[in-house]
Amino acid sequence: MASLDDTTDPSGHLIAAKQVQGTTVYNTGLEKLGSVEDVMIDKATGRIAYAILSFGGFLGIGDRYYPLPWEKLTYNTEVGGYVVDIDREVLEGAPSYTDEATAGWNDEAWGRGVYTYYGVHPFWDIAP
Repeated sequence: MASLDDTTDPSGHLIAAKQVQGTTVYNTGLEKLGSVEDVMIDKATGRIAYAILSFGGFLGIGDRYYPLPWEKLTYNTEVGGYVVDIDREVLEGAPSYTDEATAGWNDEAWGRGVYTYYGVHPFWDIAP
């Protein structure tokens, strides 16, 4: 039987959510944009909706949180982090929030706006 220690093996195809949290996110120029603060999972389908990128603060102070459609992230084993095809300037203008209370998680229009901003079809519109 596999142990929980097996979830930290970076060479496997699966990863535990706790291992995703804190993972660095880079743009395609390998400039560090921030790190994954959390992952939002649709309870009904089990699909990952967003990776929440912590960006813009210093040592966790003043961070803004940017929900990125999961489809935008690609894991890069060479850098040990996720790479997104998003420039820093594009990210700075993206939908974001400063605390959970200001995010529209249950507002489909808000979610659709996030996906539209990044040019991705909302996960709920795509057949599994």
